[in-house]
Amino acid sequence: MANITVCLLGGTGFVGRSVAADLVERGHTVKVLTRHRERNRDMLVLPTLTMSEGDVNELGFLREQFQDADVVVNLIGILNSSGKNNFQRIHVELAAKVAEAMQQTGVRRLLHMSALHTSKDGPSKYLRSKGEAEEILRQSSLSHDFDLTIFRPSVIFGPLDSFINRFASLLRIAPGFLPLACPQARFQPVYVEDVAACFVRAIGDHDTYGQEYNLCGPKAYTLYELVNFVAELIDVRCRILGLSDWQSRLQAAFMQWVPGKPFTLDNYNSMKIDSTCDSGFPEVFEITPASLEAVVPTYLRKRSRQLDLFRRLARR
Repeated sequence: MANITVCLLGGTGFVGRSVAADLVERGHTVKVLTRHRERNRDMLVLPTLTMSEGDVNELGFLREQFQDADVVVNLIGILNSSGKNNFQRIHVELAAKVAEAMQQTGVRRLLHMSALHTSKDGPSKYLRSKGEAEEILRQSSLSHDFDLTIFRPSVIFGPLDSFINRFASLLRIAPGFLPLACPQARFQPVYVEDVAACFVRAIGDHDTYGQEYNLCGPKAYTLYELVNFVAELIDVRCRILGLSDWQSRLQAAFMQWVPGKPFTLDNYNSMKIDSTCDSGFPEVFEITPASLEAVVPTYLRKRSRQLDLFRRLARR
């Protein structure tokens, strides 16, 4: 595929950084839209990457940035809704503005990050808003004649993730036990580099136009199994106390008022549906998905060794 210009929304995030690096490695020009250019200057070491500072929720800014783009990739999403950063604005309204800006500038290719089991009738605001965004883009792609591909990953893991790393942090500070909400909720974690590769390979692949892909790793786990796996990896002796349904709901009702909203009632409702795939990894991408067991030890154990060193130094 010849050199193209990709406008990347959410390019400074966990998945976005991997997508940007993969695109640059393939020789493409990448324009990352961000509200905080200085905060993410480290990405500018990538030779064909530039940053444009502005608010992606402003239609005028999107229209200006799309002018010279061949492809738009939207990776923006939130797990918790708060103030201006609410599901309606970040998922639904942004999707509509992206489609409108594409129509006004003539961009013909869009890759969109969604989530497993989204539905306008889903159990949580998160899943409903993601489902509504998908429907807006489907209708817009038909009426405005652009080529859309939607990706729906399970929980994504990797060195900078906020899932595995969060539980590792909680286990390290736990007082010998950890109350775990929704312990039987099931996930099929997928490696960030595999997700990024799918986005990049799909850009010029006509077979992926108009398609929607569920992305999962090779194995499904309960949340209890995942947390226990993390505890063993970082060598923390901690009793994991699986909470009942009503206890899980009570924990969510309390935790959603804690700064950072580590667990909310909407998160609890999302976990009523297992984040797993009914079939294997999409063959069109020719990827054998990496396993949790092969990747997570490479960054969790390294982090644990660093912490052990800091502790020893602190006791001197």
